[in-house]
Amino acid sequence: MMMSIIRQPAVAGTFYPDDAKTLSAQISAFLDAGAPASGAPKAIIVPHAGYAYSGAIAASAYKLLGPLKDRIKRVVLLGPCHRVALRGAALSSAAAFATPLGDVEIDHDMDSALLSLPQVSVFDATHNQEHSLEVQLPFLQTVLGSNFKLIPMVVGDADADEVMEILEILWGGDETLVVISSDLSHYLNYNGAKKVDGETCKAIENLDLDGIDDYQACGRTPLKGLLKMADKKGLKVTTLDLRNSGDTAGPRDRVVGYGAWSFE
Repeated sequence: MMMSIIRQPAVAGTFYPDDAKTLSAQISAFLDAGAPASGAPKAIIVPHAGYAYSGAIAASAYKLLGPLKDRIKRVVLLGPCHRVALRGAALSSAAAFATPLGDVEIDHDMDSALLSLPQVSVFDATHNQEHSLEVQLPFLQTVLGSNFKLIPMVVGDADADEVMEILEILWGGDETLVVISSDLSHYLNYNGAKKVDGETCKAIENLDLDGIDDYQACGRTPLKGLLKMADKKGLKVTTLDLRNSGDTAGPRDRVVGYGAWSFE
């Protein structure tokens, strides 16, 4: 596999600042706000909208990782496909993913094992413009520094069992963190979103895959794969934040829902 390319940022300057100093200051402000957090998660679920909309919600999960900076060496990052459709899940052939804060090295050590699964392929086209993974990287760089390598995977047409197979290969021990990128309901009114997102939150807390319909979470497929794995591993779920764009930076007639959860 060719691994000399560096995947360049696609949404720097739109979803988040393209200036390193401004970006660092914004992320630090998100991490410093809100209640103190504790816990040592094996996995987190975080949203992937523009930082003005969902950055504060994502930060409620990322602030848990600071004390784990010297422990976490590998981050498995799964998010949904928004741009280029695919069957199954896609690895990247890039050597690194760039952000305004620097390059994040890609871990290719598990590629052979992953590519033995029929649902996994290398498909750079689906990574090139995908924001669901990219927006997580500056947060990870801020809380973990340069201590980790990344396994980024875009998930398209797949099911929870296929995602769970991927996670079983990558699960590892305390050195591995799993990050699932997903927003919640889209374009309901404020009260409607609060109702639907509350139901989704309850389903996540109960590891209830059947309680999450297609319209409830854009990253439902990787999310459900994590729920199956969490059930198998006996992990405890904690809801860290649950809001929508009407609470953060938008009108309340058409909102997008966001939540953050940790799994220990």
